[in-house]
Amino acid sequence: MPGLLRGVARTAVVAGTATAVSNRVSRRQAGRWQQQEYEQQQAYQQQQAPPPPPPPAPPAGDDMSSKLDQLQKLGELKAQGLLTEEEFAQQKSRLLG
Repeated sequence: MPGLLRGVARTAVVAGTATAVSNRVSRRQAGRWQQQEYEQQQAYQQQQAPPPPPPPAPPAGDDMSSKLDQLQKLGELKAQGLLTEEEFAQQKSRLLG
């Protein structure tokens, strides 16, 4: 009888170990598949997204007139006393670059 009990116990330990190992392998494999699926989705989404359009180029002739308008407004603000001479010079040098 003790030999039978020892054999049953050994079988239970082996079966339990095999089940634990099998479950661990299954979880690892499922995790790998999930990671691969996630990476494939990311790659697919990147392929589907159109590239952003390039910024529009500023018109060459209009650039000078807009600078002149801004300088004129700065001069008016200085004449009204809203800008100091230093602020006006700083903004003017920033505009003319």
